[in-house]
Amino acid sequence: MLRVAVVGSGPSGVYAAQTLVQQREVPGVRVDVLDRLPAPYGLVRYGVAPDHEKIKSLQNNLRTVLEDTRIRFLGNLEVGGPRLPTARLLDLYHAVVYCVGAARDRTLGIPGEDLAGVHSATAFVAWYSGHPDAAAASFDLPRTTSALVIGAGNVAVDVTRMLARGVPELTPTDMPHPALGALADSGVRSVTMVARRGPSQAKFTTKELRELGTLPRVATRVDPAELARDPASTDETGLPAVARRNLEVLRSWSDSPPATDRSITLRFYLRPVELLAGPDDRVAAVRFERTAPDGRGGVVGTGVHEDIEAQLVLRSVGYQGVPLPGLPFDPATATVPHAAGRVLREGRASVGEYVAGWIKRGPTGVIGTNRPCAKETASSLLQDAPALARRELPDDPLDALRAAGLRPVEWPGWLAIETAEADLGRSLGRRSVKIPDWPGLLTASGAHDTTP
Repeated sequence: MLRVAVVGSGPSGVYAAQTLVQQREVPGVRVDVLDRLPAPYGLVRYGVAPDHEKIKSLQNNLRTVLEDTRIRFLGNLEVGGPRLPTARLLDLYHAVVYCVGAARDRTLGIPGEDLAGVHSATAFVAWYSGHPDAAAASFDLPRTTSALVIGAGNVAVDVTRMLARGVPELTPTDMPHPALGALADSGVRSVTMVARRGPSQAKFTTKELRELGTLPRVATRVDPAELARDPASTDETGLPAVARRNLEVLRSWSDSPPATDRSITLRFYLRPVELLAGPDDRVAAVRFERTAPDGRGGVVGTGVHEDIEAQLVLRSVGYQGVPLPGLPFDPATATVPHAAGRVLREGRASVGEYVAGWIKRGPTGVIGTNRPCAKETASSLLQDAPALARRELPDDPLDALRAAGLRPVEWPGWLAIETAEADLGRSLGRRSVKIPDWPGLLTASGAHDTTP
C-alpha cells in the first residue's frame, strides 16, 4: 500500500488526492489530506466572495472527494511548524504533495504604505470570509466615506463589490456576523477602482465586471476619456474575446448615471506613487501619476499627477508564495523549484516530495486550472511509486501525530463545525453563518485546543 500525505485541502490538494486514489496503475493508494485549518476547502471557503454562491457550491464537489473512504481529512495540523516539521512527514508517509498556495500579497513599494487605513485586499477578503487568522482585523469602516482599490483583477472587483453592496443582499450569505455588522455601519459612499494600464489589459473577467453594474442603489461610472486613451478602443481586432466583452461593458457605463446611495468609479492609466496622510496620520488620499500606452503593451509615466481622496485603501496587485520551512524556495518566482511536480533540491529531484497548485506554478489561472496541474504532479508520483513503496512505515501516521501532542480535526470534527455554523445562523435569523475565530472552530470541532 502506498501512503501519501497531501498538504492543503483547497482545490489543488483535493484534485491531487482524487487523482491518486482513482487511478488504476498503482492499487491500494491511501491519502491523508492535511490542513493547518480545522476546516477544509482552502480558498473556496476562505477566498470566494460570500455572494458568489455558484462558485462556493464547488465545495460540494470537493466534499465528495474528501468523503472517499481512501482519503482522510486531518485539519488543525501546521506542517512546517516546530511540532510537525516537513522532514517528519517523510518518516510517516511514502510521499508528500505540498499544495500550500500563495499566502502573501504583493506590496506597492511606495511611500506611505504603512499608514493606518492601508490594507491588502487579501486581508479584507479573509476578514469578510471568516478566516480565523483575520478575526481581529479592523478596517474602520464607519469613518470611511471614500474607499480606493488599487488593481484590475477579479479580487479587486470582489472587494469593490463588497464595499458597495448593501447589507440586505449580504444577510442571506454565510458572511460572519461581526463582518456583516461592520459593513452595516459602514460610511462608504464612493469606491474607486484604479488600474495603471488600460481597460483592454485588465485581468478581470466579464462576468465579475458586469456584477458591478447590477448592484441595487449603486451607480457605476467610467471616464469616457480614459476609455478613448486605450488604442484598442478604436481597433479591437487583435483583442481576446474577454477583452472585447470587457470594453463593451465599460462603454455602457461611460455616461454618468443619476445620483444614488453609492457610486463605483473605474479609473485607468493611473500609477500609484505615494499614499498621503491626513492630520490624524491615517491615509487621506493617494497620489497617482498619469500613464500612457508605450506602443508595446506597457505604459510609461507622463509626469502628470492626480490625487484621489480615500480613507481606506486596499491594494490588490497579486499574490506571492511564501517559503515553507524545510522546503527549497525560489525567491525570484516565489515558488518551490520542481520538475513536473517533483521537488528539486540543488537541481535534483527529492525522493518523495512533490508540489501542486500555486506554490508549484505561481498564482495564475482559475480554480479549474488546478486540476491538470494536480494530475501532472500525481502522474510523476505514480511513476515513482515502485521505489517509494519499498520504504517501511509506521502502521498509522495518525497515532504518531497524536503522540507528538497534536490534535488533528478529522472529518467528523469538520461536520460538527458545519452543524455549529448552521445552529449559529438559526440563532441569528440567518442561514448557516461562519464561525470566524480559532477558539470557536476548535471548540465546535471537539479539539478543545485554542492554540492554532
